[in-house]
Amino acid sequence: VLRNAIHVDEAEVERCVRDVMKEKKIEQNDTGFKKNLHISLLQISGYKKLYLNVENLRKVPYDSDNEEHEEQLIELWNLLMPHENLKARITKQWCDIGFQGDDPKTDFRGMGLLGLVNLVYFSKHYTNEARQILSHSNHPKLGYSYAIVGINLTEMAYSLLKNGALKSHLYNMVSGLPQMEHFHQFYCYLVYEFDKFWFEEEPESIMHFNQYREKFHEKIKGLLLDCDVILTLQN
Repeated sequence: VLRNAIHVDEAEVERCVRDVMKEKKIEQNDTGFKKNLHISLLQISGYKKLYLNVENLRKVPYDSDNEEHEEQLIELWNLLMPHENLKARITKQWCDIGFQGDDPKTDFRGMGLLGLVNLVYFSKHYTNEARQILSHSNHPKLGYSYAIVGINLTEMAYSLLKNGALKSHLYNMVSGLPQMEHFHQFYCYLVYEFDKFWFEEEPESIMHFNQYREKFHEKIKGLLLDCDVILTLQN
């Protein structure tokens, strides 16, 4: 009964709570137990659903013929570079916000639309922080490619969600169904903390990025082992 209960939709949780309590001979009027079990089942089933939603977004390839995709890409530019107009859709200007070439669509191959949605979310909800970090990324000695690193951190957030490492964080954060919003918030935390970490570590050059990325990854995994953990930025 309990095994089935962690795979149900939100509408069926109440019935599952009754079934579990009946199976375990727990009084139905034990409201404390009933409430806690209800929240727990919502969180567990919600985590699985959130992963599927994130995975579905990751599987959507960036399509330059899709108007919505293009609008999000232009929105990212306008949020980060409000005083500079794009001279063309395909231009070296994209390198100014940390893409590798003159057409950003090629950089979204690994994480699909998820990478872009994350970048836009951070830039929209934490605009000052995003511009500040973009400015940091242009440091003459310790600089890095802002957008590329952002997509890399999307992969990190995605892998932590996939392997279950985000469970304590999300369960502590949401007494119910975790939403896409909560995944984006965790991503924002990673971007902000990685920038601090990078400048504290003072890498010899960007050529050592993978080494420091892994060190940062281990640090985050360590923090997530705390059963009381909540990793978010405060707006």
